[in-house]
Amino acid sequence: MMLGHIVSIVDPARIKGFAQSELIRTKTDKIDAGIIARFCLAMKPDAWIPPTPEIRSLRALVRRVDSLIDMRSQEKNRISTAHESVIVLIKQHVSYLDQEIERIRKQIADLIGRNPHLKQKKDLLDSIPGLGKATIPHLLAELDNLDKFTHFREMVAFIGLAPRETISGSSIKGKPRLCKIGHARLREALYMPALISIQCNPVMITFYNRLKERGKNGKVIVCAIMRKLVHVIFGVLKSGKMYDPIISQLALDKNGIYKQTILKILDVINYYSKGATKR
Repeated sequence: MMLGHIVSIVDPARIKGFAQSELIRTKTDKIDAGIIARFCLAMKPDAWIPPTPEIRSLRALVRRVDSLIDMRSQEKNRISTAHESVIVLIKQHVSYLDQEIERIRKQIADLIGRNPHLKQKKDLLDSIPGLGKATIPHLLAELDNLDKFTHFREMVAFIGLAPRETISGSSIKGKPRLCKIGHARLREALYMPALISIQCNPVMITFYNRLKERGKNGKVIVCAIMRKLVHVIFGVLKSGKMYDPIISQLALDKNGIYKQTILKILDVINYYSKGATKR
């Protein structure tokens, strides 16, 4: 609510689709204003909740680091084709970018450390194998309002990791593909953690092997691991509890085999604990 008005931030593609549904063929400022007004009246988009000053600062710093990393990659790629008269200048610029990236990363760490709420979330995310100091700031900066998600599938859709199917009748059955309508920065931030998770997280390694046995290719498996990571991140942040591999394994255990094994172990523990009490 700003100056008595409700502000909403909506994907322009939704309003464009709404205009196409009305078969609007002309585009002027007056017509666009009418389309937006009718869209808001019909769809009633959620009110925008502005991020806190700390989140806005964190987001700006994280995105600045991303920009500098891209710039550094561009400069490094120029070295192999640059004239010898500018190679030294390019290397000096790369060195400067290295220092600037480290300086901003220290600012990010200090900002998170000074804010108790951000520090608590950072500690929770740090308990998840595969997430490191490069990924966690991205998650804290871009996932600031978890209240808008009531289920992990909503967060998956928000990031753009939901599968898109094309099925019509019995004759048309397209190959499912990644939707990609969502937060591109978070998808990029979760890619490397997904690759690391299948090397260091036993739960994800089991899930990876299961998909491999079913003949899934590498890209499909990585996207599935990214979705499972979002599932874990959602659970950890929503519950406020550290990552527990047993709970995570139960969530991935569709056939219930792992759950049955755990229950049997608990029954044995309870049996012997009762026996020890009687003695």
